[in-house]
Amino acid sequence: MPDGDSPVAGPPDVVARRLAIHGRVQGVWYRASATMQARSLGLRGWVRNRLDGSVETLVIGPSGAVEAFVAWAYEGPPKAEVARIDITVEVVEEAVAGFEQRPTA
Repeated sequence: MPDGDSPVAGPPDVVARRLAIHGRVQGVWYRASATMQARSLGLRGWVRNRLDGSVETLVIGPSGAVEAFVAWAYEGPPKAEVARIDITVEVVEEAVAGFEQRPTA
């Protein structure tokens, strides 16, 4: 590359994804496992049960870590049976710090 055209080193691409996880995902430690997985990957966001029986989560972080979380989400904890995951791209929320379990919505 000619001088002046080289990429500027900066923070990794930060992305946000909302996952709606369907199947046998409540009562199988999905939220607790998702919290541990997200924290181990250094992600921010939250996870909660939904009244329709699904689990919803928002994950924010470097794209590679978010992709790793999504791959894990298809398996979940040992007793989970994930039927499908609906994934939407979200705006990165800077105000979200850490990763937490939220009340059922």
